[in-house]
Amino acid sequence: MGALDGELAGEWVFDPAHSRFGFSARHAMVTRVRGAFNDVEGRMHVDPDGPAKSFVTVRLRAASVDTRHPQRDAHLRSADFFDVERYPDIVFTSTTIQEAEERMYMVVGDLTIRGITHEVAIPIERVGVERGADGELRVGFEGTRRVDRRAWGLEWQVPLDTGGVLVSERVTMEFEISAVKRPDAPDGTPGADTAPDVADAGDGGRPDADDAPASPADDASTGAAAPDPAAAAPDPATAAPDPATAGAAPAAARGRHRALGARRASWFRPRR
Repeated sequence: MGALDGELAGEWVFDPAHSRFGFSARHAMVTRVRGAFNDVEGRMHVDPDGPAKSFVTVRLRAASVDTRHPQRDAHLRSADFFDVERYPDIVFTSTTIQEAEERMYMVVGDLTIRGITHEVAIPIERVGVERGADGELRVGFEGTRRVDRRAWGLEWQVPLDTGGVLVSERVTMEFEISAVKRPDAPDGTPGADTAPDVADAGDGGRPDADDAPASPADDASTGAAAPDPAAAAPDPATAAPDPATAGAAPAAARGRHRALGARRASWFRPRR
């Protein structure tokens, strides 16, 4: 990656609004039909030591397939093709990335469709690195790869009277990717500012054992003095909540939960 190593190194997320994961296939042997998946998630790690230690993962929602023809899209979602009810996701996970020449890479990884996994090698070109309108750093990649759809169980076919087939068995995968770099945290950790709160993420904000109040048995085991019943009893004159402030604590708690949910949902949104 040459002189751009320092700028490219770090964590990147794909921008679905400016990326395309598509395909094209011959129809009736005479024309080409194109489609794409509209629901896309992807991330990329660019290691400072080079492509050999970098990786990329992509997840496509099979039900989001779009060929601009509702009847054909419904057929593609059916058990004849992607069978989205049983296999909702199409997943690619790289295993090796090699720099073939300047700005050109060979990305090898496992592609899973309909629960079937095969290794594929995809040549990718780095188109450019630029700052976006909001100052975010973007990198673009493009590539194509022809595969035999039958290897992943996509075997539906109709023979033609002339000897051909209705849908070509070899399909071209098409990639146009815009990825946005996640800014480093003040301590230099890549993307740490957008990482979910690990302490809260596991239980969704629900209290756990560490949050539970100590019992009298706990006080005895630790040597802490038991509370004075007379001191612990609430004063009736002050126990009633102040109507003017009663809603403040729940409102603050709701605000914290909304903020946490927004942080989690932002994992795959482009940073602005």
